[in-house]
Amino acid sequence: MKTATTGSEIKKKRVPGRPKKTISRSDLLMIRLTPMEKQLIGQRAKNAGLKPSEWFRRAAKNARVFPRFTPEESGWFRMLSGMANNLNQLTHLAHVEGLPTLALKCQALIMQIEELLTKINSHDR
Repeated sequence: MKTATTGSEIKKKRVPGRPKKTISRSDLLMIRLTPMEKQLIGQRAKNAGLKPSEWFRRAAKNARVFPRFTPEESGWFRMLSGMANNLNQLTHLAHVEGLPTLALKCQALIMQIEELLTKINSHDR
């Protein structure tokens, strides 16, 4: 408020209008949503007693986003895919030549797959 002095009195002059906000939200972020996503956000905001924009801001602050796979992890998945292909080929050969001839190869491949799956599962994300 501004003050005006007249003689020995100090009068406070009213400043018209709404008080300034301490944090101004001047930046705008536009996103595209499907009707279902918009409805979902609106319903969650309503359940929380917030406006959708405020709910979205709070959700963005608290969200946990996982990064894409690292090159090491991608390599593991490619390796697992190759092993699955090898197992499929061994299965086909087992049908043609008989299972006893390929039993050792299958056991070795299954052990490799188990080791790789253990490595993937134990990797901290």
